[in-house]
Amino acid sequence: MLEFPRWKYILVVVVMLFALLFAAPNFFGEDLAVQVARRDRALIDDTARQAIEDALQAQGVTVERSFSDNGRAMLLFSEVTQQLAARDAVNATLGDTYVSALARAPRAPAFFRSLGLRPMPLGLDLRGGLYLLYEVDVTSAISQLVEAYDQDYRRALTAANLDFVDTVRLQDDEGIVNGVRVTFAPGVDLDAAVTEMRRIVPDVTYVASNRATGPYIDMTLTKLQVKERQDGALEQNMITLRNRVGELGVTEPIVQQQGEDRIAVQLPGITNSAEVKDILGRVATLEFRLKDTTNSVAEAVQRGRAPLGSRLDYHRPDATGYQLPTLLKREIIATGEDLVGATTAVTEKGPTVQIRLNSQAGDAMQRVSMANIGRPMAVVLIEQTREKYLDEQGVERQRTGTPRRDVISEATIQGVLGSNFNITGLSQAEARELALLMRSGQLAAPLNPISERAIGPSLGQQNIEAGVRALLIGAAALFVFMILYYQVFGVVACLVLTANVVLLTALLSMMSASLSLPGIAGILLTVGMAVDANVIIYERVREELRNRVSPQTAIRAGFEKAWSAIWDSNLTTAIAGVVLWVFGTGPIRNFAVVLVLGIMTSMFTALLGSRAVLTLIYGGSRRPAKLAIG
Repeated sequence: MLEFPRWKYILVVVVMLFALLFAAPNFFGEDLAVQVARRDRALIDDTARQAIEDALQAQGVTVERSFSDNGRAMLLFSEVTQQLAARDAVNATLGDTYVSALARAPRAPAFFRSLGLRPMPLGLDLRGGLYLLYEVDVTSAISQLVEAYDQDYRRALTAANLDFVDTVRLQDDEGIVNGVRVTFAPGVDLDAAVTEMRRIVPDVTYVASNRATGPYIDMTLTKLQVKERQDGALEQNMITLRNRVGELGVTEPIVQQQGEDRIAVQLPGITNSAEVKDILGRVATLEFRLKDTTNSVAEAVQRGRAPLGSRLDYHRPDATGYQLPTLLKREIIATGEDLVGATTAVTEKGPTVQIRLNSQAGDAMQRVSMANIGRPMAVVLIEQTREKYLDEQGVERQRTGTPRRDVISEATIQGVLGSNFNITGLSQAEARELALLMRSGQLAAPLNPISERAIGPSLGQQNIEAGVRALLIGAAALFVFMILYYQVFGVVACLVLTANVVLLTALLSMMSASLSLPGIAGILLTVGMAVDANVIIYERVREELRNRVSPQTAIRAGFEKAWSAIWDSNLTTAIAGVVLWVFGTGPIRNFAVVLVLGIMTSMFTALLGSRAVLTLIYGGSRRPAKLAIG
């Protein structure tokens, strides 16, 4: 008797119902849309969205429908002319408050959005999007490393009671900061100082000497260390860019290295987003410093420089543009690199950024705060600026400018602090943006924009139509062949192949894996592999029938004996797909994702789905005299 366990029937039905649910948004298509976001990163509620629609209506632009998506307004249109007119109207009349971006929005009912179900995103070659090319300022990465060593030396030498006068940065022949010179007071034991400095940073070159102004020690980085720092900065920037794009909600970005110091970023579906470009390239970090309450701020401003051991900083500009000066200690208690987490919250003091430091920085904060209760501590936000210049060919480019330093918070230490902090004195939008930048990671070096290119969706639409047409024609020819050659078994195979495509579409949608032209090729290959599995099973069934076994026994034996061949062939292909998935980038990885998922769905539908349907037709108490298998 041919039977199939009831729990397997239930499994097949439940999986296919979930697959239909997750795949359904892909069948409704997409509408042209304009995405509108606030420049201050605040959320857009229904009232603000209606105000935007009213402003567009006054400009003669009619919005067909709209909805809110993660705090942004999505305005939908049926024609490209209306979409472009809406974008231009937002930029012209609401540009001071809002930024706009051309986009596409799912046409699926709001029910699917309420469940968090979305169609699979399309890649840059299908949907269009934004292509950005950045150059990493690797020389700044070296300067940041040397600055960190400088701070470490100052702390260690002070703790060891080795009286140093000052520290200055050293440069190589190419003008790259690659070392630190520490000048000591007369009579200091240089051997002890070198030992202490080597304990802090062991793998560098130290040279001790004397001059008229006093003894000094030069620390310089080796060429290998400079190269490692540059490579590390490039890798860290790539990780940070991926994190920032993820925080902004852009799905399936492609961030990859080009050359020795460049990073290419592909953002499918984003064609004109000033918000994205602004967040990606921002270099921001924090510093926690004690305030210098001993020296006079007025005298420092009058002289134009801070006294020894301090630095002159300024608070953020007020409503009139005035920046209040303040003196801060040169020793840094903790920096943005010590951050473990950053979240926003609203407390009785207003919008707050809750900062969590790592254990080492937390111990330093505890030690400093314990010794300085009642004294003020400042939080400094440092952002790397960029300035424009003309290169030798007269082309306008950007380069790293002078870092902007703003004291964003200054409060008295009321008790012993630890690893957790609350930064107050910010607006809600400033707190959200600061938390995003801190949470997504710090850029190891500034990014200079080299190229920006918006790829239109017209070519992508042609690719989509060509891919869908190829899939339909290929599937139709395959279905006709299978039905003519295998009769009823061929009809079952067609149902299984359709279920396979639905299941694969659902998995891609669940993973938010973007679909590109190589992905469409992967779907076609998956269909072919699924057919191959069914053919192997059906031919084994035919072989059993030729051995004059009963029809039900032939079906059962066909599935059991075909299992090993199907498993071996799919396993070897899956191994190759996983390798491509892990080591590939861009289109290659997209193909690998579809291939590996397609192997999983093919195995499920061919071995479970096909057998379930055939058991319903020929199994149970039935005693078929023969099988309609051709």
